[in-house]
Amino acid sequence: MNKGLAVVVGGSSGIGLATAARFAAEGCPVVVTGRNRDRLDQAVAQLRASAPGVSIGGIAVDARDPQLGEQLARHGELQHLVLAASGGSGAGPFSQVGADAVRDGFEAKTLAQWTALQSALPSLTDHASITFITAASARAALPGTAGLAAVNGALEAAVGPLAVELAPRRVNAVSPGVIDTPWWHGRMPAEARDAYFAQTARALPLGRVGQPEEVAHVVVALAMAEFVTGVVLPADGGAHLATGR
Repeated sequence: MNKGLAVVVGGSSGIGLATAARFAAEGCPVVVTGRNRDRLDQAVAQLRASAPGVSIGGIAVDARDPQLGEQLARHGELQHLVLAASGGSGAGPFSQVGADAVRDGFEAKTLAQWTALQSALPSLTDHASITFITAASARAALPGTAGLAAVNGALEAAVGPLAVELAPRRVNAVSPGVIDTPWWHGRMPAEARDAYFAQTARALPLGRVGQPEEVAHVVVALAMAEFVTGVVLPADGGAHLATGR
């Protein structure tokens, strides 16, 4: 298992933070990035408390900022890069979602992860792992998710070409389903969110929505899998299965 430096772009909350904690638990030095300084400081403090003796650092920067590359270079060679930057919009009925909303989603996630990878390239080792965090909306074909499908589908479509172009570095993606993260808390009232989670759980083979730590386990396992590249791995509780439930 390669325990070189792991960088999680968008690692101050949710799946990104859980992934950083999982890398730290494996003994990897970790650097997380985030746009919000206060939230980033809280995340770094939490990671340090959970993994004493492991080097933990934070960079307050937008994933789309060219200065990210300069900041990362100060930390030395990167062995694992996880691109978890997210946000923006794009959800809702197609007839009601305007181009500006979809553009915002692309800016906040697709272009943020794309730009962050370009910034990090000079610091990556020749055999580094690169893992995008996408979403099951890329393939789920659910009403009201066309904008999200476009945003995440673009990233997933790039995995194969990048795996070939950047080889022997490994390029993969983890595609989470409905995961109970802070992303949902800013978009739905608690009662509506709980009802949606319950509805989703009934349709899933595993009978529940996921937790960030469960996705993080998949991300780190894939990053450490040294003979795997060019794959999009679902972590969705079986949402990709045609179960008829």
